[in-house]
Amino acid sequence: MREFARLVHEHAGELTALDSAIGDADHGSNLDRGMTAVANALDAEEFGSVSALFKKVGMTLVGTVGGASGPLYGTLFLRIGSAAGEVATLDPEALAKALRAGLEGVVARGRPEAGDKTMFDALSPALDALDAALSSGATLQDALARASEAADAGRDATTPMLARKGRASYLGERSVGHQDPGATSTALLIKATLTTLT
Repeated sequence: MREFARLVHEHAGELTALDSAIGDADHGSNLDRGMTAVANALDAEEFGSVSALFKKVGMTLVGTVGGASGPLYGTLFLRIGSAAGEVATLDPEALAKALRAGLEGVVARGRPEAGDKTMFDALSPALDALDAALSSGATLQDALARASEAADAGRDATTPMLARKGRASYLGERSVGHQDPGATSTALLIKATLTTLT
């Protein structure tokens, strides 16, 4: 989470610029504020389980990030925590299962589908790649590397898409040609996971 916060802060201007083209021009600033609050919360508390940590992350984001990002990222992390349970560590399969539960939470809240030009377009292929790699016997490092590559590819693939969800969908054809900011921040999350856990 601290590495994700660092990457969001580093790329906040880029995320906001992307959002200015097809949204409210606040994705970077909002998510940066939220992840800064998360990092501060992690510094101030000790967490006895993965579940407790991600519950705190999720609730902090819901409380500090406006627009769609707060509820979506909040739900993602709350569901990760619920699926992880009262354990201190996760093995690779448990990590993949928790991340999948997070994606399912995002789908339940926002109803995104592939090709809608949302964070789903980076997160879903990343988790598919992670599951496939782990099933084939890959190490966690290799599996997360493949997941990060898939997230980046999914992010890049949003550029020619016509937005069908969120504020970007109001622009119709004008949304084509712009990379989705939510998919971009999601790719940063997968990158942070790779960097931290391998």
